[in-house]
Amino acid sequence: MSPEEPLTGVRLVVTRPADQASSLAAGLAEQGAEVLLLPMIAIANPADGGAALAGAATRLDQYDRIVVTSPNGAHRLLAACQGSDPTTWPPIAAIGSATAEPLLAVGAPVDLVPKQAVAESLLDVFPDPPGSNGQLLLIRAESAREVLPESLVASGWDVDVVVAYRNVEAEVEQRALAEARLADAVTFTAASAVARYHQLAGGSTPKDALCIGPISGAAARGLGFQVVEAEPHSVGGLIEAACHWAGS
Repeated sequence: MSPEEPLTGVRLVVTRPADQASSLAAGLAEQGAEVLLLPMIAIANPADGGAALAGAATRLDQYDRIVVTSPNGAHRLLAACQGSDPTTWPPIAAIGSATAEPLLAVGAPVDLVPKQAVAESLLDVFPDPPGSNGQLLLIRAESAREVLPESLVASGWDVDVVVAYRNVEAEVEQRALAEARLADAVTFTAASAVARYHQLAGGSTPKDALCIGPISGAAARGLGFQVVEAEPHSVGGLIEAACHWAGS
């Protein structure tokens, strides 16, 4: 095995949505892996068709802070705010560098990115509200955990939760699923993908799960996978974790 390609001869399953899998798949392939694309979820509009996000986009100046929890949320916020000057927006907290990147690229005032890309890490460093009525816009997925809004409300923020997108089940071909069962490991970047993969593949191999962070990692452990977690919680960190896993 070449030291330049530590994943040579390794078959890895990528379960990210099809329109978001390219960076992870390409990075793993560059390290020598044979990549099997098996999207477990797809990104769809929220139930309201985006009306709540469109409404919030017209009143950003009424908020003291914005929190964006994922890259999908960041991209959808930018799409909803076309024509608005991002440099005039309130300070933004972004969970993860991948969430911050598209916002920073247009000059949005991202001033808080926690060290770990999880809600708990953000809460550890989040500021108290200004005065007694701090207004906060929280942009997230439909099925997100409640720990973030509940904790922000408990700390005194008036939180406006806006659903920017939802995860739906992607169609899976049986042939692709059969090939995935023969892989050496499966990569996960979302807990919903873990649950769907286990539902479809059951207790079959592979049982090694390479997870982007503690949320997907906990979901995989709970279903019996042997878990390796990325550090940092990013696509780059996941690729590095795969290389370490293959060499262990």
